[in-house]
Amino acid sequence: MSASKYHRRFPEEFKADAVRMYLENPAATYASVAKNLGVSSETLRNWVQQHRKKQGESPRYQAPTSENEGLVGSDAVIAEENRKLRAENERLRQERDILRKAAKFFAGETNW
Repeated sequence: MSASKYHRRFPEEFKADAVRMYLENPAATYASVAKNLGVSSETLRNWVQQHRKKQGESPRYQAPTSENEGLVGSDAVIAEENRKLRAENERLRQERDILRKAAKFFAGETNW
């Protein structure tokens, strides 16, 4: 049996959505995003590196600047919680959209 029989192919749109999901969430890990999407963390890491290479970015992670600079006390806590909730909400929307697209794609491949 050839190795290609076990090699799953994913649409470019699925890959792009997965990469965006990883890059837009600073708390995300390759393992957590990959597990949610049903791919290996190594596969996701490769997709992210390819994306960064195409964009001319460094292949290494660069930490974003804090949105809460200058805020003190409860304002900073509320702003941080709000940021986290918005990021989680966006991540969940993206996951839902990716799963819908994947379901449509794989349903089209089924020839039972």
